[in-house]
Amino acid sequence: MHFHESDYCNVNRIPVSELADGQQLEQAFRAADKQLRVNRQGGKYILLKLADKTGVLAAMLWNADERTYDSFDRGDFIYCRGRTQIHNGALQIIVSDLERMDPSEVDLEEFDRYDAAKSEQLVGQLRENFAALQNESLRRLGDAFLADDDFVSRFCKAAAAVTNHHAYPGGLLKHTVDMMELAKLIAPRYPQLDADLLIFGAFLHDLGKIDELAADGEISYTDRGQMLGHIVIGVQMLAEKINQLGDADFPSELRLHLEHMIVSHHGILEYGSPKIPVTLEAVALHHIDNLDAKMSSYTSVIEADVSADGNWTNYNPSIGRKLWKKRD
Repeated sequence: MHFHESDYCNVNRIPVSELADGQQLEQAFRAADKQLRVNRQGGKYILLKLADKTGVLAAMLWNADERTYDSFDRGDFIYCRGRTQIHNGALQIIVSDLERMDPSEVDLEEFDRYDAAKSEQLVGQLRENFAALQNESLRRLGDAFLADDDFVSRFCKAAAAVTNHHAYPGGLLKHTVDMMELAKLIAPRYPQLDADLLIFGAFLHDLGKIDELAADGEISYTDRGQMLGHIVIGVQMLAEKINQLGDADFPSELRLHLEHMIVSHHGILEYGSPKIPVTLEAVALHHIDNLDAKMSSYTSVIEADVSADGNWTNYNPSIGRKLWKKRD
């Protein structure tokens, strides 16, 4: 089987988000992931994640071999023949054959989830949030981050996760700004909170993901991310930026509070925080983070569900429940 550029261009490609049960497919996808597995009878098959800018679907290629598995890499574009079907309440693709494509054969606009205009708008919100800070040290530190063009470029394209929430290029920036907006709403309700500290903690808490995750191609962990994780990387990034300020007078207690919010924002040791929150700002930050992440991931579950029951999603084992999805 071989496909040429003209073959692809003549195909009316169906976006992942618009696929339905029982459709025959001959079109391009990006291989977000691939695994070679063995069934109970000893036969090999390839488990795939096929993606475009609108979403990701699981796929299977039965009766596979190492030659087919090795013919493409994660992040490559592949042309697939197959059909859609519902399995355990979720839509998937049964692939009959596939072939790696050259990037020149696809319309990259159909696969790039990065929205440059949206990112520019969010960076503008960041600048406004920093300008409104009363604490001069935090305001100068925020301006130093945004004056670093390399940092801003990587921040704009970073993902917040591989699979769970905001798992797309630009997702980290969206998650961060949304959390800062939540902090601005919540802080006035609790006068005992230092609003500037909470808002800046929201900015800092996940910055390490810029170096923990690689967002070019398909999202995956970097070597540094595997070895250190975003919490340690985030503390290092904060230290580097304070040092770049050349400000020997940056308040040591303020720095300590910022570091604590980074290391405790997962809330409990079992979720990867080396320390649990012990300041009011760190407690608030953890709950804001959890709220924004849960709303994003649960919304994704609802949007991806293909259950025949119009009111409820299928039972989702990762969250231990069905979700109500009916919208009037």
